Amino acid sequence: MAAEDLPSEFDVVILGTGLSESVVAAAFSRVGQRVLHVDRRSYYAANWASFTFNGLLTWIQQQHEESQPEEAQDWSSLVEEGEELIQLSNSDSASISNVQVYCYTSEEDKEEEEAPKSTEEEEEETGGAKEDDVKEPLEAESADPKEDTEEQQEEGTAEGGEEQASHTEGEEPEADQPAPSAVQSQSEPTKKKVSYAQLVKEGRRFNIDLVSKLMYSRGSLVDLLIKSNVSRYAEFKNVTRILTYRNGQVEQVPCSRADVFASRQLSVVEKRKLMRFLTSCVEETEEQQAYNGRPYLEFLRDQQLGENLEHFLLHSIAMVTEDTPTEEGLASTRHFLRCLGRYGNTPFLFPVYGLGEIPQCFCRMCAVFGGIYCLRHSITCLLVDKDSNRCKAVIDSRGQRISCSHFVMEDSYVGADRKKGASPTRSLSRAVLITDCSILPSDSDQQVSMVTVPPVAAGSPAVKMVELCSSTMTCMPGTYLVHLTCQSVGSAYEDLSPVVTRMFCTPESTDKENHPSVLWCLYFNMVDSSGLEVEGYDLPSNVYVCSGPDASLGHDHAIKQAESIFQKILPDEDFCPPAPNPEDIIYDGDNTASSMGEGGEGEGEEERDGENKDEEEKGEEGEEKQEEEVKEEEPSLHPEE
Repeated sequence: MAAEDLPSEFDVVILGTGLSESVVAAAFSRVGQRVLHVDRRSYYAANWASFTFNGLLTWIQQQHEESQPEEAQDWSSLVEEGEELIQLSNSDSASISNVQVYCYTSEEDKEEEEAPKSTEEEEEETGGAKEDDVKEPLEAESADPKEDTEEQQEEGTAEGGEEQASHTEGEEPEADQPAPSAVQSQSEPTKKKVSYAQLVKEGRRFNIDLVSKLMYSRGSLVDLLIKSNVSRYAEFKNVTRILTYRNGQVEQVPCSRADVFASRQLSVVEKRKLMRFLTSCVEETEEQQAYNGRPYLEFLRDQQLGENLEHFLLHSIAMVTEDTPTEEGLASTRHFLRCLGRYGNTPFLFPVYGLGEIPQCFCRMCAVFGGIYCLRHSITCLLVDKDSNRCKAVIDSRGQRISCSHFVMEDSYVGADRKKGASPTRSLSRAVLITDCSILPSDSDQQVSMVTVPPVAAGSPAVKMVELCSSTMTCMPGTYLVHLTCQSVGSAYEDLSPVVTRMFCTPESTDKENHPSVLWCLYFNMVDSSGLEVEGYDLPSNVYVCSGPDASLGHDHAIKQAESIFQKILPDEDFCPPAPNPEDIIYDGDNTASSMGEGGEGEGEEERDGENKDEEEKGEEGEEKQEEEVKEEEPSLHPEE
């Protein structure tokens, strides 16, 4: 469909499909606002995206290519009297830097798969999107971004489109059992190393996140997923264990009551001290307040807990540094404890198919309520009224003038000339590893682990590591996907390679026994613009900027940012009210409006019911099969009982 066929007027135009922008889009669409949501990329979620292995190779190649800035087109003919033009940035390459890739499999396997790799990359594009989704990016009807991942989901658990989201524990469905060669590699005493050829061949089984985070079970993201009913579009797994790296060894951290009493690492006295301390942390006391402004480590030492417990509490439960003030350390400890036991034995959940699913879930909600989606499409200019300093309209990359009341965009679209003062210098160092076994083998090969790594040397950063197994649908059976993240001191390789060398087997490792072998590794840096305040941009009063991923483990910053933007624009409206379940919508004859009186809602649901009938039937069959295969009950992500 040609660009001129798009509606020429919207309430809100949103540029970029990162988490904050996607939540904002869902919130506005849900309360009846007309939303246009566009992205210049060919995939959803921007720097929050998940890629198949082949899609990630394409993304890496794009980062290495020198992006030639597009010549700014002259749209002065569209400017009316009393208006001025603000040009937006047309390149986001500056947000990713220092990309380095290392493959530790044989070169023969790599050369063997060169031709098939390029074929799959062409088929998959970069985010595993279906061809139908990108042929007509300007479809002027409610698009369903969740379709981008349906091909991947056909290989695993069924899409939870009409069902309440559930998190699964433990075992992997039979449909996703590894190929015979992978089964043999798990059962034989001597493992056969997974080749590069296998990684490429099984590339669709990988869903590799650009950013690594976890969901606190009582965090703002989980609360929003429950409140809005967006949780029904995704499935979740428990993080099954908390680990730490200490004295050259990986150890399990006892954090719940069951873990403490089952731990063999702690003496009886240490168990009692730990339980007494955790109980005392729940409420703030005068003794604790006396340490405000002093280091949390000093407070822990004065409790006479011992070196073991101090390490666990500081690095793995509070997850802070030795210099963190006591009030912050105690707040982090309380948050950790509050999140325990809601859905499992640890405070964390992880979305099946990767974190890139979450922005797409909110995009789907927006689409159901009438939002229009265009990938490979962008906004190039803002048209600003000189008298009021408000954005009246935008001009898209095809020269269409689109009127809007408010404009929201990702910060990478803001030109350097519109940022007051110096640009943010903070960045994240990221490493993604594909390994052949777990960092801490156990009876189950389906552990999802959160690992805290204190600074390995003076001046080096603390590292957060997340190890994912194949039942999370993020890697092929017989492999593990490991994410490492820290606040940047140097390049990602400089910050993280010492940790990788110590904890995994690479050619640079001195101790190559009893460590997982790294099959493939990616390092890169990502800009962290979360510290730049709203006042840091020279933009019209009705233009709002969303920053990308920050360094924290949770999603609080992105959700608070989205809610803040929504409340500034619609202060009297509820932020992301619950969407009705499809079975609760009442249709009056041919009238597609729901009983709640929102035509867009009924129309979107009825249209989706008709178009996806086959997929739903297939999904129901898949869910029945999965219920038979998973031994333990799969509780839904639902409000607190």
